[in-house]
Amino acid sequence: MSSIAASPPLPAPVAHARRPSTLIVYRWELRKLISQKRTYMGLGLAVILPLIFVVVQNIHTRHGGGDSIFAGQITQSGLATPVLMLLFESVIFLPLIASLVAGDVVAAEDGNGTLKTILTRSVDRGQVFVAKALAALTYATIAVFLSAAVATVGGIASWGFNSIKTFSGSTVSASEGLLLVIAANACYLIPLFAVACIGVLLSTTTRNSTASVVGAVGVVILLYIVGGIPGLEGIKPYLLTEQFENWHGLLRTPTDWAPVLHSLWVSALYAVPSLFAAYLVFLRRDVAGG
Repeated sequence: MSSIAASPPLPAPVAHARRPSTLIVYRWELRKLISQKRTYMGLGLAVILPLIFVVVQNIHTRHGGGDSIFAGQITQSGLATPVLMLLFESVIFLPLIASLVAGDVVAAEDGNGTLKTILTRSVDRGQVFVAKALAALTYATIAVFLSAAVATVGGIASWGFNSIKTFSGSTVSASEGLLLVIAANACYLIPLFAVACIGVLLSTTTRNSTASVVGAVGVVILLYIVGGIPGLEGIKPYLLTEQFENWHGLLRTPTDWAPVLHSLWVSALYAVPSLFAAYLVFLRRDVAGG
């Protein structure tokens, strides 16, 4: 009786590669930022500007005066320094710093030819986009608070941790003033995030880092120009650049929440469509073409 050869065992089913979580992809994006020179250019600018301000003020000490109530307190309380720096940097410098990464976050992958590799991995495109957008917003947050921290430490070291007057003229304690400084910088992030979202949109659509960075800053400059055109006063409250002063309400007594709440929905009008459009473009990106 002939023996029947035993059939070879069936191969075990190949386990599908486990898709990483969005948090892990986000951490990958942060590691990329840490390794890029452009990252430190912006953060270096955020550190150097308040340092220069403190040094200059120590050399040319002023006693009162200035266009702002905080300028008149520059030598009376170190907490005036971060407020003055936010007044100065909020106009163009911080939007520029935020745009350096937001405008580069997708376009750099195109330029380096690495985007195709990323999109052909076992990572969902939506995860990649969310991680990149979050990385851009994280960078903007770090830049704002790094500048605020340097200005605060430099100001306190030079002129002390003393009470300070608000925009309303009322005096608050040093500890309360410090909390207000932190809150003001956090509030400024509302419109700055919208600038970063515009940068992400340009980075996704143009595939060119330089064009995206210049374009995002150009949008800010254009809105400033529009706001200065006679006869267009009616649209000024709805310009993104007008929201750069929303944090002023937090430095009044009592706190004026109206500009903050107004800034929330106006900034959303710029941020949400920009992110949504960038998301749709990213999902439809031609992998074969890069």
